Amino acid sequence: MTQHLRGIAALVVVVLVWGTTFPAMKELTAYFSPVWIILTRFAIATVLLSPFLWRAYRDKLGTDLRLGATLGLLLFFCYLFQVEGLALTTSNRNAFICGLNVLVVPLLGVLGGRLPERRIVVALLLAIAGLVALCWDGGGGWRRGDTLALLAALTFGTYIKVMEIYTRRATRLMSVTAAQIGTVAVCAALWLVAREVPRGAVGVEDAANYWTYIGHGLARYAPNFAYLGVLCTAAIISMQAWGQARTSANEAAVIYAFEPGAAAFFAYFWLGEAMGGRGWFGAALLISGMIVSQWNAESRPAAALAPE
Repeated sequence: MTQHLRGIAALVVVVLVWGTTFPAMKELTAYFSPVWIILTRFAIATVLLSPFLWRAYRDKLGTDLRLGATLGLLLFFCYLFQVEGLALTTSNRNAFICGLNVLVVPLLGVLGGRLPERRIVVALLLAIAGLVALCWDGGGGWRRGDTLALLAALTFGTYIKVMEIYTRRATRLMSVTAAQIGTVAVCAALWLVAREVPRGAVGVEDAANYWTYIGHGLARYAPNFAYLGVLCTAAIISMQAWGQARTSANEAAVIYAFEPGAAAFFAYFWLGEAMGGRGWFGAALLISGMIVSQWNAESRPAAALAPE
């Protein structure tokens, strides 16, 4: 097998693994708040990537750490919207709507006074039609969880654009990646302390019950968190970078566009979630829009793509 085919195979594996994160996190939302899921997942990944942080500190790569911290703050809100949305809608709908982040990057150019290319207009029309069909499927229309997923897509798109700029200033991309993942964990911890963890007027017994509940959940779902933190976050970044370095931007774009499809596939077997004919038609339109938006687009650094 040539290096090129190995690169394609690596990206296919990346997309399949990314697809499993949606039902995996959806299952956890039945027990944990979204921020606890984010904290645990990224704390595990931070421990595994800590050697890169230590090397950056040792080699006085302060710029890389500062860039990573800034990106991590933005990435935290990406996941906050995504996982909050997951708790309120199906994982397949969440995946397809979040996948629209690829359309946000070129649309940001419009804010700079640059007219969108024809492919972006076509992609946007396909995406809108796909969303209408997806929401029509099964009734219920547009939900609050869908709005949060759309906010996640907008935030992810902004993150990707900022990442493209910041990676040009970085000395080591893995230092930036490790710093942003660590920052997500820190932000999640601060959010929990400020908004969720019992304190102040809350009784000692209530606080004890809260921590007992969390401890029981962490023990019960330890394999899920290990899978999300080790494989889906820390390990997959290296495979993504390796695979994208051996494929073209167009090839990577087409492969990445099928991530929501992978999420829907795994959601069916993992959670029993299913879509009707209109839902799959809408999904096909959304994937087509994602591919069109990225076809012949400028190449982006491998690390500019966030872990899902």
